[in-house]
Amino acid sequence: MSIQVIGPEAEQAMRWQGLLTALEAGHRRPRAEIKDMFLQRGNDTVLNRAAWIDGLGQLVKVATVFPGNAARSEPTINGAVTLFDDVSGVLRALVDFHLVTKWKTAGDSLLSARRLARRDSRRILLVGAGTVARSMVDAYSSIFPDAEFTVWSRSRRSAEAMGLTVAEDLEAAVARADIICTATMSQEPLIKGDWLRPGQHLDLIGAYRADMREVDDTAMARARVFVDSRATTLHHIGELIAPIRSGAISESDVIADFYDDPAVYSRRSETEITIAKNGGGAHLDLMTADYIAGVWSARQPG
Repeated sequence: MSIQVIGPEAEQAMRWQGLLTALEAGHRRPRAEIKDMFLQRGNDTVLNRAAWIDGLGQLVKVATVFPGNAARSEPTINGAVTLFDDVSGVLRALVDFHLVTKWKTAGDSLLSARRLARRDSRRILLVGAGTVARSMVDAYSSIFPDAEFTVWSRSRRSAEAMGLTVAEDLEAAVARADIICTATMSQEPLIKGDWLRPGQHLDLIGAYRADMREVDDTAMARARVFVDSRATTLHHIGELIAPIRSGAISESDVIADFYDDPAVYSRRSETEITIAKNGGGAHLDLMTADYIAGVWSARQPG
């Protein structure tokens, strides 16, 4: 088997609807086996993620997260993705890390928004102005073509660089939004539950460690809560750990993950508040990398 080396040029063959179809198909396969390993030095993190889905393949993804890189004008997140053949375990592809991460992360929350956000949602607030927030503009626009985007960031300069309407006051911006997407590395809640109004949907992306969270206990208690995977969120990310520990919610209040029936992972009324926590497990990287390899192979002669 020849090894594919797939770079960012593969993006020209990719479509958000195609990825959502691949994610849903992946979750109809046997439940993934997942293992994560974290190493930390202060605020710096090395995250090694592996996934095996019977019938689909195996993947190992190594990510380095160095927040201080921003001051050196270098990417904060770097890494490598290796995709292996399901039958033989032979290396199938080396896939561009940033391509997989962009589409996996955005696609994860896009699938949640398609199921949970009101169909008439138009006003979308991005909290954070980094790489993930920028990719969410393209992703959300694929299913909400009339979307109006506003961005709030601690750094006004980074917010202005996105070329969108910049929110001056976070509380007022939250109150106005139909969809709120948080993509920060905050260790303290930025969004207060008292700011929320009926009918809103929140996609929580940023927090990935036990000491990180983006919304407070009140927000979690007011909302119907969903996750992409219980295995990668409930006991791993502060967004769930903290409110469960405080008693604001219990594990049973997490209604569904993507392995559950889509009819359960859905909005029930126009007035309820919904929260989807994006844990971004390696199984999603595997589904995304397999999708990328498939569409790129289909474009190649021979």
